[in-house]
Amino acid sequence: MTIGSRTRRRISGRPPAVRHCLAWLLLLVPVPGLARQTPPDSTAGMDSPLDAMPEIGLDWPDLGQPDAVAPLPEDPADIAQEQVAVPELPDLTTPDEEEPVAAFADSGEERRYTVTLNGVDAIADGLFRQRFDQLSVLRQGQDKPANIAQINRRMKEDSELLDRLLRAKGYYAARVRGAVTAPPTGSDRLAVDLSIVPGTQYLLGSVDVTGLAETGARQDQLRAAFPPKPGDPVDADNILAGRDALATALAEGGFPFAAVDEPEVRIDHEDRKGDLDIIVTPGGFRRFGAIRLDDDSLFSARHVQRIARFDPGDAYMASDVEDLRRAIVATGLVSSVRLTPVDAGDDDHVNIDVAVRPAPLRTVAGELGYGTGEGYRAEVSWQHRNFFPPEGAVTLRGVLGTQEQTASFTYRRNNFRRRDNVLTGLLSVSNIRRDAYDARTVTLSGALERQTNILFQKNWVWHVGAELIASDEADAFSGGARRTFLIGAVPLSLTYDGSDDLLNPTRGFRLGGRISPELSFQNKTFGYTRVQLDGSAYQPLGERVVVAARARFGTILGSAVDQIAPSRRFYAGGGASVRGYGYQAIGPRYGPDDDPVGGKSLAELSVEARIRFGNFGIVPFVDAGNISASFLPRFRDLRIGTGLGVRYYSSFGPIRVDVGTPLNPQQGDPKVAVYVSLGQAF
Repeated sequence: MTIGSRTRRRISGRPPAVRHCLAWLLLLVPVPGLARQTPPDSTAGMDSPLDAMPEIGLDWPDLGQPDAVAPLPEDPADIAQEQVAVPELPDLTTPDEEEPVAAFADSGEERRYTVTLNGVDAIADGLFRQRFDQLSVLRQGQDKPANIAQINRRMKEDSELLDRLLRAKGYYAARVRGAVTAPPTGSDRLAVDLSIVPGTQYLLGSVDVTGLAETGARQDQLRAAFPPKPGDPVDADNILAGRDALATALAEGGFPFAAVDEPEVRIDHEDRKGDLDIIVTPGGFRRFGAIRLDDDSLFSARHVQRIARFDPGDAYMASDVEDLRRAIVATGLVSSVRLTPVDAGDDDHVNIDVAVRPAPLRTVAGELGYGTGEGYRAEVSWQHRNFFPPEGAVTLRGVLGTQEQTASFTYRRNNFRRRDNVLTGLLSVSNIRRDAYDARTVTLSGALERQTNILFQKNWVWHVGAELIASDEADAFSGGARRTFLIGAVPLSLTYDGSDDLLNPTRGFRLGGRISPELSFQNKTFGYTRVQLDGSAYQPLGERVVVAARARFGTILGSAVDQIAPSRRFYAGGGASVRGYGYQAIGPRYGPDDDPVGGKSLAELSVEARIRFGNFGIVPFVDAGNISASFLPRFRDLRIGTGLGVRYYSSFGPIRVDVGTPLNPQQGDPKVAVYVSLGQAF
């Protein structure tokens, strides 16, 4: 943003008004939240920290030139017949140089000090103080010993800094008085005081936005996007925010090639006003045309159009282009992507050129883990994320553990037929040995679902699937004898997520329901329906504490519990259930070994306080739950566990370690249980 000058003389006999020219570079100081917004046609950048403020000064007239005029007095308003009263400050300078004076004898000793600003409380908002704190040499050195001469030099530099900061808010000819006094009672630090008289705030005399007439009927709407108006303060932040808002409105309103020049302000020191000019080049209204790819080996332009939230012929919106860029990144198939609007040549449409760089498509992953009640577990997987283009991934997975051995093949197609739809297919063979049951199972399943992820956390998520299961199982009810079950199921689920984060929610709530009608063929055919409801809520208490609570209820309608396959019953206990108890250990027990047998109904309740200290946190928790043989849970038999967790908040989500103990254990329950996983417990 620049400020021009103009000089005029009045015939009335008043001395000539002097209007100065200065480069208002202060307005280029980065402002958090006010970064100029341009159509996001490439990878988006993150907000950067404040840069050091450039040196800014007043371009005074050259007195050596014949046409030069006399410099302004200390207060530009003190001109002839128009006097403005400004509070007088004590003279703290010597005739030769302006130097702060210490209020006590300077022994040359180096001491630490504290810095105080006075006189700007009504002006200094959070951004003003943030800039001063980051750019002030006094602030940077206040924790290191310094002598009076060093402190005086720093005060002089900070006086110039305060003058620039005040000019950014429209205050000219500010007066800054610096003083150093002895340490106050009870302190060993010198007191450095900067007292400021800001002067009068300049106002905008006129605001001229040139070029919007070319936008036709959209002119009034776009002009409203630039808020500064005559009578407003000459505030750099507000003017730059208005420029960015206008650029955004143009990019969102169908003008992909619009350009907004830097604002120019001409300051009139005589009238204490500024005239603001800003020039706009709209570049013509455009609608979306075709999507064009430089490399279609990953997916076609047709597939990219399918996942875009705009159709050909829609008015151009920069946010739609950015949304498409993020959606392409979310496929996991590209390492970088650049989207560029290109004029289609018909003065009506704009094509979107998509340039992608493929990412490695194959991944080999491994995992080692241990859980109380689950034993040791090792998992390895191989995945090709685009085996069947576009976005058709296959995954081979194997699990080897003390209680589980599994081999599976998964097919997954993202963005199936439309944006965010996921088609999955699974073939799995497993052998699971738990205290509750022993099952050798073959599963064939398929599902169409709408999933959520970290980049696009969705409010509504749904799942429609079908399962065909053949399982040979034994449990305490069968006395160790094996029974073969053939099961057909149609699981359906719907979830609403109103939380603010997928892995580490701090406010909001989640509510979900699942229903699965099932037919079982074992000696005879019978049917039943599994129903489950889940809810959780998150409430912050201050900046460091979040209270989280959850509840889960489930029931099986129809059939007796001993007829239902053991692997299809409800169980409770473990790191994602009631901490402090073994995995699936809560509920009815049966047989000579007192093994858990699951049940027809489930109730779980949890509450925890998530207390964070930087990248680490502690989480005291209390969990309760029970399994019942009836179709309604029995709350009087709740098993309660409590404990303490530790969190490390990494860049990809919290890593949790929870240690729990049962308060009312059953015979055989452990005294302590440990759980390790990624993400919060719920």
